[in-house]
Amino acid sequence: MRTSTLVMVGFAVVFGVLAVFVAQAWLNRQAELRLRMDPKTPAVATRTIVVAVSPLRFGSRLNEQMVREVAWPEAAIPAGTFASIKDLMGPGKRIVLAAIEPNEPILRTKITGPGQRATLSAVIEPGMKAVTVRVNDVEGVGGFVLPGDHVDVLMTRQPEKGSGNNDVVLQNVKVLAIDQLADDSADKPSVVKAVTLEVETVAAQKLSLAASLGSLSLVLRKAGEAEIEGTRRVTQNDLGTAEVRDRPVGNASIVSVTRAGQRQEYNVSREAVGAAAR
Repeated sequence: MRTSTLVMVGFAVVFGVLAVFVAQAWLNRQAELRLRMDPKTPAVATRTIVVAVSPLRFGSRLNEQMVREVAWPEAAIPAGTFASIKDLMGPGKRIVLAAIEPNEPILRTKITGPGQRATLSAVIEPGMKAVTVRVNDVEGVGGFVLPGDHVDVLMTRQPEKGSGNNDVVLQNVKVLAIDQLADDSADKPSVVKAVTLEVETVAAQKLSLAASLGSLSLVLRKAGEAEIEGTRRVTQNDLGTAEVRDRPVGNASIVSVTRAGQRQEYNVSREAVGAAAR
């Protein structure tokens, strides 16, 4: 009895060991197949940068509660970021120069240097100048021009009575401020008396000269539209209108054309007039 029991225990141990080996071999095979079918994605290298916690607007003074450090893919880090809050805050206060949204990296171009004030001069691009032009509620597009928009500048002049013209002075000019507001996150229209534009030196000269020769008005561009169009001078002759009076003269009608306040009459065949009307 004791011998048979030992034999059965021996068989059980042997079969148990074999089962373990078979199961382990099967698991290893399945793992190898998974690796071949779904290889692991290589780890992405990251680096710590500072981002905003909540929306930041022009003129806001930064403090440590407004920002936080996050891991960011190293290959996608924008230029001008800060590696730590300590690096960002540093000595002296930091003021926001442009709108920054939550989780957006804090860039050196969007804040002042240590201790600097949030002045308009801090947001001007290198090589550019700021020039202010006077407008009214109509010339300023009814107050719908806001900081960050782009506009074309027109000049209208009337050298003498009955003679006037309009020229495009500049195209695709960035608006830096309206009156004394330079916050590019502003979203409410307001009637203003002055608009400050960002231009090159020669363009600033053109604006100054144009303002002395006639009145300036702004044309608001669609967001993202940067195309420079071919333009021409528009004169009073372009405002002419035609009027047809059905006054038969034989087989003709009299067409009256008014240009720049002057009317001229032409004899036109009635067939031509009918075809034009159709």
